[in-house]
Amino acid sequence: MTRILHRSIAQDYPTAVSGKGVTIRDAEGRDYIDASGGAAVSCLGHSHPDVLAAMHTQLDQLAYAHTSFFTTRVAEELGEALIADAPAGMGHVYYVSGGSEAVEAALKMARQYCVETGQPQRTKFIARRQSYHGNTLGALAVGGNEWRRKQFAPLLIETHHVSAPFDYRGRRADETPEHYGERLARELEAEIERLGPDSVIGFIAETVGGATAGCITAPPGYFRRVREICDRHGILLILDEVMCGMGRTGTLHACEQEGIAPDLMTIAKGLGGGFAPIGAVLVADRVFDAFRSGSGMFQHGHTYLGHPLACAAALAVQTVIRRDNLLDNVKAQGVHLARRLGERFGNHHHVGDIRGRGLFQAIELVADRGTKETFDPKHKLNARIKREAMARGLMVYPMGGTVDGVHGDHVLIAPPFIVDHSTIDVIVERLAEAVDASLQDIA
Repeated sequence: MTRILHRSIAQDYPTAVSGKGVTIRDAEGRDYIDASGGAAVSCLGHSHPDVLAAMHTQLDQLAYAHTSFFTTRVAEELGEALIADAPAGMGHVYYVSGGSEAVEAALKMARQYCVETGQPQRTKFIARRQSYHGNTLGALAVGGNEWRRKQFAPLLIETHHVSAPFDYRGRRADETPEHYGERLARELEAEIERLGPDSVIGFIAETVGGATAGCITAPPGYFRRVREICDRHGILLILDEVMCGMGRTGTLHACEQEGIAPDLMTIAKGLGGGFAPIGAVLVADRVFDAFRSGSGMFQHGHTYLGHPLACAAALAVQTVIRRDNLLDNVKAQGVHLARRLGERFGNHHHVGDIRGRGLFQAIELVADRGTKETFDPKHKLNARIKREAMARGLMVYPMGGTVDGVHGDHVLIAPPFIVDHSTIDVIVERLAEAVDASLQDIA
């Protein structure tokens, strides 16, 4: 009997004992292709020798130093590396231990920025429906997934939500992608006007929607219009790239493909590749300057922020990605993944959409392709697919509630950046087998 409160109490979990490259092995000797990088985390796969060596070296020197007393060389080096490749106008890094902490910190930074600049009346955040920003209370409050929010709603701050760019379900038949993006931008501006422009702190959005909606991408021009709207109303733009960032979509930052830079950006997962818990907020110069010329501090902190071991792991991960030109592989393998998914699922009776960028792609399951009707949630199709995939030695990331937090199912595929063509072929075939087995008695 386990003493751990696992995510699902009734489920029996295999015991992972080792990992190498794109696979994890359990205690029974079974191997699993990690086609989702856990939760889009393991960008270099498992047991990369260069990262392990860097961590060993750091442990031999210094395991921990509290940031109220010291900085460390490795934290400073990582900061230099991150800012060297950061979006324009970003000049500083704030370390945390994961994505939810990064979002919490960004929300508090945005509020403190308003106070420091003489705008204490700004108290409201706008986010998007069906978004996911983390499970801490602040992150959950701005998140737009109703299933996750429902039971904790009495504890959450009031936030406001507009439509996400969900082309498959949101764009009208008479709209071009550009017109759809413009309509979404106008909806954001209308919400700002309704709330009162001088009452809004910031707008937070996933650059590419992740866990809850399954790799939804913005239409052309959408984020440029969002940036313009935020600037016109003095509102901070916060981009959440915890899942889609750090190379996952083919560029180091997903916003590079949108032609914009945010005021605050959250990163995690692919930052440290799962070798140690780490996340960060990239901070625009104007936000930092407001703190420096005002109170001289950011009123926030955690015990393990800037942890030397985590920083050493992240620095090594980022060094390997650059040295080995792995973003080129993400682009190339992303094209191959999209092609193979299209070949295998493009005419599948119960796959309504295939979407995503780079090595961050998803399929959406439907009961009827013509009407886009979802399967009844009682079938728990996403859980079935996960179980059938595991039985075939495949780890993917299925989720339910794709449409509104209750209805809809998708499967997210996010293999390590080191994946090759032949492994992607196996991933797609095993996924197809798992999907078909899961549909046998409900389709």
